Parts: sequence; C-alpha cells; structure tokens
Amino acid sequence: MLETMKNRRDELKEELVRGQARLTELERSAEALRETMQRIAGAIQVLDEIIAEQEKPKED
Repeated sequence: MLETMKNRRDELKEELVRGQARLTELERSAEALRETMQRIAGAIQVLDEIIAEQEKPKED
C-alpha cells in the first residue's frame, strides 16, 4: 500500500511539473498575442488618422 501511494505521489509530481511548464508556455503565447494586437491597434489608429486627413475638404 505504501509503495502504491509513493508511486502515485511521484506521478502527480511529474504531472504538476508538466502542468507548470505548459502554463508558462501559454502565458508566453498570450503575451506575444497581446503585443501583436497592440501593434495592429496602433496601425489601425494611424490609418484612421490618415484617412480622416484625406477626407477633409481642401482649403485653397
């Protein structure tokens, strides 16, 4: 019985390590996605400003 519990404990420790590694990987991916979205939002803002400027009536 004791040996069974030790084996299960060891399995759970390994599973915990794998879970922590996966979580770290997912957090890195989420950060990279947030950075990409910020760049996209910035590009949209710049284009909106250029479009608004182009749409203004020209004063002579």
